[in-house]
Amino acid sequence: MQLHWDIFCRVVDNFGDIGVCWRLSRQLVAEHGRQVRLWVDDLSALHAICPTLDGKKSVQRVAGVEIHHWQASSAVNPVFDVIIEAFACELPADYIAQMAATQPRPCWINLEYLTAESWAQSCHGLASPHPTLPLVKHFYFPGFVAGTGGLLRERDCVAPLDTLAEADQALAANQTLTVSLFCYETAPVGELLVAFAQGGQPVRCLVPPGKPLTAVSEVLGGDGPWQRGQLTVEPIPFLAQDDFDALLRRCDLNFVRGEDSFLRAQWAGKPFVWQIYRQDDDAHLPKLNAFLDLYCADASPEAVAVIRQMFLAWNREGSVGEAWADFAAAYSAVARHHRRWLLTLLAQDDLASGLVKFCASSV
Repeated sequence: MQLHWDIFCRVVDNFGDIGVCWRLSRQLVAEHGRQVRLWVDDLSALHAICPTLDGKKSVQRVAGVEIHHWQASSAVNPVFDVIIEAFACELPADYIAQMAATQPRPCWINLEYLTAESWAQSCHGLASPHPTLPLVKHFYFPGFVAGTGGLLRERDCVAPLDTLAEADQALAANQTLTVSLFCYETAPVGELLVAFAQGGQPVRCLVPPGKPLTAVSEVLGGDGPWQRGQLTVEPIPFLAQDDFDALLRRCDLNFVRGEDSFLRAQWAGKPFVWQIYRQDDDAHLPKLNAFLDLYCADASPEAVAVIRQMFLAWNREGSVGEAWADFAAAYSAVARHHRRWLLTLLAQDDLASGLVKFCASSV
C-alpha cells in the first residue's frame, strides 16, 4: 500500500517550494490516508503559511503531518516506502545508502516544477538509475495535459461553476473591481496603478506585505492606504495558506506569481494575470508562451487577444496601460473562458492521486 511517505524540501526563495510541499503533504494524509514526514530546512517559511506551526520545535505534528526541521545533523530513519525529493533538493548521502540497503526498495521520486512546455510529457516518469547503487529515481512532472503528472488540487478546492457565473453577474451590478496584487519586485507596478487610477471603473486593490507592498510604496509613497482617481489601494496582512486561497476566491481578478499562487488563482475560478519568475536571457518567455498556448487554445478571438496582451505586458513585453484597458473591457469574455478552462483541468487526475498511482505501479 506504500503507507509511509517522506517529502524533502529546501526553501530556495519565497514560499513556492514549501507551499507546494505543504499542500501535497496535507492532501496525502487527508485524502489518501498516507503517513507523511515532511523534512524542511527553513521552519520560518513554513510557519509564515501555517501559523499553528511552532518554529522552535525540531519535530511536531500539524494537520496530521509529522514535520521535521531538516538540518545537517538530522537523523533520517527509518527508510519510508516513498521518498519525494522536491525540486531536486538532494537527499542526505547516508539516507540514500539506507535506501539502497532496504528491501523492498523504496519508490524514489524527483518532483519537478510545473511547466506547460511540451517536453515535460516526454520526460514525465523517466527512470534515472543511480550510478553506483541499486536504486532508481523517477522524474515526476506536474502538468496541464494528459501524459503529465497532473496538478495539485484538493477535493472541493474549486467553487461550483454556477456560483462563479453568479459572481460575474454581481460584479456587473456592483461595478467595483476587487483585485489582489501578488508580484515580484520586477513587475511594472507603477504602470498598472496608473492604468487602474485612470480607468473607467473603480478598482479596489489589495496588496500583501513583502515585495508587492514594497513595490507599491515606492510608487505611491508612504505606507497606505492610498486613493488615486478610480483606484483605492489597501495593504493587507500576510495570510496563511488557506486564508490566501480564500482571498483569491473573493477577488474578481488576481495578479499572481511563481508556481503555487499561479495554480491557486486558477482554482479560484476568476480571471488572473501571471508574473512568471524572470530568468537570464529571457529564458522564462518560452515557458510563459507555452502556458498561454494551452490556456488560450479554445478561447474566443477576443479573449485570446486581451489575455496574451495583458500577460505579456505584465511580464514587461508591452504597454501595461493599453493592455489593461482592453482586458478590463473584455473581462466578461475572459471570465467565461476561464470557467471553460477549469472544466478541462477538472477532467484530469490531481497530482496527489497521480503520484499514489504512479508509485504503486513503479515498484
